[in-house]
Amino acid sequence: MAQKPLQNYIPALTGVRAMAAYLVFISHYAYAFDENFPRAVQRFLNEFHIGVTIFFVLSGFLIAFRYFDSFKLTGDWFKQYLKNRVARIYPMYFLLTLGAFVSYYFTHDQKITNGFANPIGLFFMHITFVRGFFDQLKFTGIAQGWSLTVEECFYFSAPFIFYFAQKYRKFYIQPVIVTLAGATLVLIFSHVDWYGFFGNFTFMMLYTFLGRCFEFFAGIQLALIVRKQNLDGQSKSKYTYLGFALIFVCVGIMSVLPIPKGEVAGLHNPFGIITNNYLLAGSIALFFYGLLTETTVLKKILSNPFVELLGKSSYIFYLIHLGYMYDFMHNYFNKWNDDIFELYDKWGKDWVSPFQYDALNVLFAFILLNAISILLFKTIEEPLNHYIRKSDFLIKNKPRNPENNAEAIKA
Repeated sequence: MAQKPLQNYIPALTGVRAMAAYLVFISHYAYAFDENFPRAVQRFLNEFHIGVTIFFVLSGFLIAFRYFDSFKLTGDWFKQYLKNRVARIYPMYFLLTLGAFVSYYFTHDQKITNGFANPIGLFFMHITFVRGFFDQLKFTGIAQGWSLTVEECFYFSAPFIFYFAQKYRKFYIQPVIVTLAGATLVLIFSHVDWYGFFGNFTFMMLYTFLGRCFEFFAGIQLALIVRKQNLDGQSKSKYTYLGFALIFVCVGIMSVLPIPKGEVAGLHNPFGIITNNYLLAGSIALFFYGLLTETTVLKKILSNPFVELLGKSSYIFYLIHLGYMYDFMHNYFNKWNDDIFELYDKWGKDWVSPFQYDALNVLFAFILLNAISILLFKTIEEPLNHYIRKSDFLIKNKPRNPENNAEAIKA
């Protein structure tokens, strides 16, 4: 089936990226509001890691929508496909990961290496995405970058998922097989002391593609449902708000589950894993179906040009919101706070510093991180993306190839 790229471009799906990144940001900095909110609200905010699931379902949808009807298991097709994936994901990840290890050289921040003896070797594990297979290394470097290992596994698997779905019509059995493969690896390696390589079931289910594959399959199934529909936004259904409400019902469920010892969220409870990986994925797919087929106030907000810009730069925001760049800002906020109070002492004043409140500092950082993300997107990420797609990297560029020029729903 031939797609109509311009007709099918849904800006709201780009806006969703910003929403997902901001939810993850809130989950990481909810502690700043400890004194202002009850414990139940704190628990609720801690489960906003759901932004990662939103990213995974969205990736499944976008890749399937764009490639399911056109993929070919040929060398040239794979080269073009991988070229597009590299252009989209790799340049900023490489540069920001390099920044993390340069930062380690000067600061010796143990969060970056987690005691790993060879920083250079760890750096190569990061830029090849393999660190995400090791429980003890998953939060090293750019901590949140573990999710890119999951994404890359999906990117490599997607053409084969599509092939088996078309050839054998056994689409629903695939996530079962993939998850069982993950369980088998845990049974094999759980007693091997190799930095936690598939070391336990919780790690496998929450931090690897084998455990989280259903989220991508939910997005793929959505693409198969809507790819032959006219996405004109004229549906009068209420799936947008129903899906949106169910997303936060799932958050509520996880927020009341007992937190296993040593963990920080109900997500790590076995029922939390089921809620996050399966119930939440279905709710997000329902929400996306509403955005694709209906016209609502929420869709208009997510489609706003500025929100769309935030969505385009949200990949960078996600990579920098936690780690050395935020720590750099936080250190300066503390320094400025001390300097201001020293100045007040000289003046004999008992005034308030704008940097004395954690909640305000988090807000300042949020604004600065967004500004930095937009700047890096405009000056580095977008130009490099276009340059790689137009280059002869992996395969000679074909200027008229819609793979390089499409402004359709962006994968």
